Amino acid sequence: MKTLRRIKIEGFKSIQSAEINLGDLNVVIGANGSGKSNLIGAFRLLDRVLTHNLQLYVASAPDRFLFHGRKTTPALSLDFAFAKNAYGFKLMAAQDTLIFENERVEYSGLFTYSEPIAVGHKESQLEEAARSHRNKIPQHVFPKVRNLVVYHFHDTSETAPAKQSSDVDDNRFFRADAANLPAYLYWLQEKHPLQFRHIEEHIQLVAPFFDGFVLAPSKLNEKKIKLEWRQKGSEAYFDAYSLSDGTLRFISLATLLLQPSPPALILLDEPELGLHPFAIRILAEMLDAAAKRVQLVLATQSVTLLNHFAPSEVIVVENDGLKSTFNRPNEQMLKGWLDEFSLGELWEKNVLGGRP
Repeated sequence: MKTLRRIKIEGFKSIQSAEINLGDLNVVIGANGSGKSNLIGAFRLLDRVLTHNLQLYVASAPDRFLFHGRKTTPALSLDFAFAKNAYGFKLMAAQDTLIFENERVEYSGLFTYSEPIAVGHKESQLEEAARSHRNKIPQHVFPKVRNLVVYHFHDTSETAPAKQSSDVDDNRFFRADAANLPAYLYWLQEKHPLQFRHIEEHIQLVAPFFDGFVLAPSKLNEKKIKLEWRQKGSEAYFDAYSLSDGTLRFISLATLLLQPSPPALILLDEPELGLHPFAIRILAEMLDAAAKRVQLVLATQSVTLLNHFAPSEVIVVENDGLKSTFNRPNEQMLKGWLDEFSLGELWEKNVLGGRP
């Protein structure tokens, strides 16, 4: 289900230059500080660009986005290539911010056509170009890049978005921070009962005490809904605050990966955080199944999670102290090793690379 064929990154954080071909499932591994999260960060930057939040995101500190700062790298660029279309932009340092040196779209089919959307602007003009109907290329490109979503469920504090009440009608899509988790699950319960039941069954596998959700609008405010659930053998009241950090994260991951209409590309940074090894195994199975419907890119530190994937699905990140590089393992070289060791064990032995 590959939607994004290739990403090219120049001058972004620890990445001096990288061109990465992507498959259906892409598991990014590497040492702390190697640059794994910076690959995911490139997609976060894309999101801020497309939502017209670039200036707020840069927040008077453009040097932290540029490879070794503006004295070394005065500009960064990102390019996203799909089957026939591409989108890219170049941002240059200007005083205390970054502005667009250019923003462009491309079509490659019977002919190749590249068009600059605008130059010298502070916020993206892609959406406006897609609405203008002057050229069909932006109309095709914008929904493709807008459907690449970075999900982050690490926050399980008392103020975590997933623990709060949400608007009952906030169910058009599952939010990147799980802020509409109860509303989205309620929509699934009412409109997609089969997928909803699959989510409950997967949660029961890793949390045997979990009996099921109790989802309905609040009787005191029918516009609001909160995450409530039943515990087996108990009549007590349970909500999101009664869940462990790992269980809440797993519920969010199950909702994301088992929903009926996920985005075209899902990006996850260390989804295994706080999960028991058995839960990581179930997570790997969900990721593998989801990759048959959507494209996945995930960065991980987990040997246990890595054990469930093939060498062809792995991207190894190395950092020589100056820059990050991204490479696929040599499958021919690994054949003999994999007769005796798992992929995770080879990572631990530094056969794959991606170690300090």
